Amino acid sequence: MSSFRTVFPTFKANFEINHQDQTLLLGSCFAAHIGNRLNRLKFPSLLNPFGILYSPISILEGFKWLNSADYFSENDLFQHQGLWHSFQHHGQFSHPNKEHTLSQINEALKEAKILLKKSNRLILTFGTAHVFRYRKTGNVVANCHKLSGQDFERKRLSLEEVSAALFQIFELVRSINPELKIILTVSPVRHIRDGLVENQKSKATLLLAIEKLAQAQPDAVFYFPSYEIILDDLRDYRFYKEDLIHPNDTAVDYIWSYFENAFFNEKTQILAQKIEKIRNAVAHRPLHPESVPHQTFIKNQLLRIEALQLENSFLDFSEELDKLKKPIR
Repeated sequence: MSSFRTVFPTFKANFEINHQDQTLLLGSCFAAHIGNRLNRLKFPSLLNPFGILYSPISILEGFKWLNSADYFSENDLFQHQGLWHSFQHHGQFSHPNKEHTLSQINEALKEAKILLKKSNRLILTFGTAHVFRYRKTGNVVANCHKLSGQDFERKRLSLEEVSAALFQIFELVRSINPELKIILTVSPVRHIRDGLVENQKSKATLLLAIEKLAQAQPDAVFYFPSYEIILDDLRDYRFYKEDLIHPNDTAVDYIWSYFENAFFNEKTQILAQKIEKIRNAVAHRPLHPESVPHQTFIKNQLLRIEALQLENSFLDFSEELDKLKKPIR
């Protein structure tokens, strides 16, 4: 037997991402993995202006807000367990002070409204086809914020409902920005609270709905198979965190390698590697920061940044420069 695993074949998307593209990302915590990598490597991007969103309906509602002139008001908030929450937002926006909650929600919304009009790349990661509908209003919520389960009706969206939501998202974002290229993916994070069988049915519903949209809009929509890379290539709990639900760093690194190959040309990959080397160097914590060798190390990093910025004036290394210059004596 020549092999003990099935290696997912590499592939190329029909459009690229480079450091001059503007990218907006929405979706589950797996979107955060990709978004954080893009930010780290200085690709202009904005991640999850509503916090983590799991279902197509929640993501659609987010885009409705982004397409509206409206902002959130105090009437959109509620208090529970000493915090003010929004049903449209993840708990990262919740806060004991109502004005603070509303301010950070609307600041994030304003930034995303602006970026969506300028973006030419959109990445959406769907986690589940299950939704929770708040019984008092009948509305689907993005987060239950630990309210009683009796306050919600839980259901799995049908294929037709998920497809309708995806097509609405496509029509809405393309009406805002007709040149937008869209990457869709299904999160490999397992929603085992739904049950193992229900989790698979949920993921299958998302996959089939995405296929419909991708086939209808092949020039504008590309499916990135992160779910399949985990499920059919890695296929081992070694690649999950201790909770056996979330992919670990090794798995994310592996999926990222496919993402790079699919969307980055050779020039972009080389530039990303140079940026990564500088980021790692800046993160280095020396035992003797005032020593001559370390001061030489700092000066060499400054020269590398200067050379890279001369070749790529669109890169911003202000954060790294501040960190490097502080220890110089």
